[in-house]
Amino acid sequence: MHEACGVAGAVTPGRQAARPVFFGLFALQHRGQEAAGIASSDGRAAYIHKGLGRVAQVFDEDNLRPLLGELAIGHNRYSTTGATQLRNAQPHLVETVLGPLAVAHNGNLTNARALRRELLEAGIGFSSGSDTEVILRLLALPVEAADDPWIARIRRLMARAEGAYALVLLTRDAVYALRDPWGFRPLVVGELAGGGWAAASESSALATMGARPVFEVEPGHVVRIDREGYRVFEVAAERPRALCVFEYVYFARPDTVLAGREVHAVRRRLGAELAREAPADADVVVGVPDSATAHALGYAEAAGLPFAEGLIKNRYIGRTFIEPDDALRKTGVRLKYTPLASVLAGRRVVLVDDSIVRGNTAGPLVRLLREAGAREVHLRVASPPVRHPCFMGLDMATHDELIAHRLELEAIRAHVGADSLAYLSHAGLLRAVGTREGLCDACFSGRYPLAVEPAAPEGDALVGEG
Repeated sequence: MHEACGVAGAVTPGRQAARPVFFGLFALQHRGQEAAGIASSDGRAAYIHKGLGRVAQVFDEDNLRPLLGELAIGHNRYSTTGATQLRNAQPHLVETVLGPLAVAHNGNLTNARALRRELLEAGIGFSSGSDTEVILRLLALPVEAADDPWIARIRRLMARAEGAYALVLLTRDAVYALRDPWGFRPLVVGELAGGGWAAASESSALATMGARPVFEVEPGHVVRIDREGYRVFEVAAERPRALCVFEYVYFARPDTVLAGREVHAVRRRLGAELAREAPADADVVVGVPDSATAHALGYAEAAGLPFAEGLIKNRYIGRTFIEPDDALRKTGVRLKYTPLASVLAGRRVVLVDDSIVRGNTAGPLVRLLREAGAREVHLRVASPPVRHPCFMGLDMATHDELIAHRLELEAIRAHVGADSLAYLSHAGLLRAVGTREGLCDACFSGRYPLAVEPAAPEGDALVGEG
């Protein structure tokens, strides 16, 4: 499973805004590793640089320096569908009658194909297969406005767009941060220490940018940030809140705060709930680093078992979920992890993972532990079985991809080669998060917060932006 994209924006009176945006993207690298880009404005013209790869591969001093201006936005990308191509990298930038417009998008429009078809029939061309360009073209269309013309255009967008979108927009004079009426993806605003304001997908990125978090953008709201400060507009009526619960399970950094809850603390509670629901007669608890370390700590504490680092992670190998090819995912497990025989040999091991989606990595991990001498391996998963596809920006768009949809528990256990296997219950998940309201858990429950379009016909593929 790929992750959600990362977005960042900044307005920095008296200094270059691209630099703090770069550091924000660096802090959000875990949310997308296929491409990165930054667009800036100096009030007269817009500048842009983007490329394939991670932030440190795309940017250096030579290409960051020409991104002039006190306003900037940036994006880390992964695609939910389609090949990794530079034309789909963000931000997307066009010139409009109001001046430059750049868009960076985290999410996925569920009615993107219908909107794209409508725009094509109106004679509007596209240069990419990205649903973000659908947003861009809708925003570029003129609309009568009594006040801020961009707010009027955003209002029209939010009346038409369905699905998940946390956006940062760059215009000649302002940065806009907005969130869909369901609030599927997180977005926060902070105050920069040197003056100015910033927006980012996670509060942890604001800290790296040199900002203190001030507030989360409310669903259906738009924050306009310029050199004078910020203004908040309620543009669309809030729908039933549906923050993606996988933000707590896996996506967000542990030091991020979502809806007032520290992610690390939630993950420890997930592990503790799992230990209470699915104890194991074992000697040691090992977590899959780094994504399940907090879950494993919670499990070990609740179970009264020692926690140990049984798998050492190569920090220079990206998350295997990010690789677009299944063969690379499988090979990546051995490249990414080395088992510690001194911890594992002769012991009964509880291996804690945050989730199992396709089932491609769990089996190789179990085999690694056995090869290092583990006598038993009991696999514990700190989330419920993923049985349903996601249409809101995660790379699991068909039932056939999901091992828990195709196989029963015992068959999954046999497939991965564990001595026992247990998942956290849905009720346990909600207890750990601390609420039953305001979450999208459709990948577990099959209950979608909004209608979704059927799969695209062959030849009509549209690239989603996580």
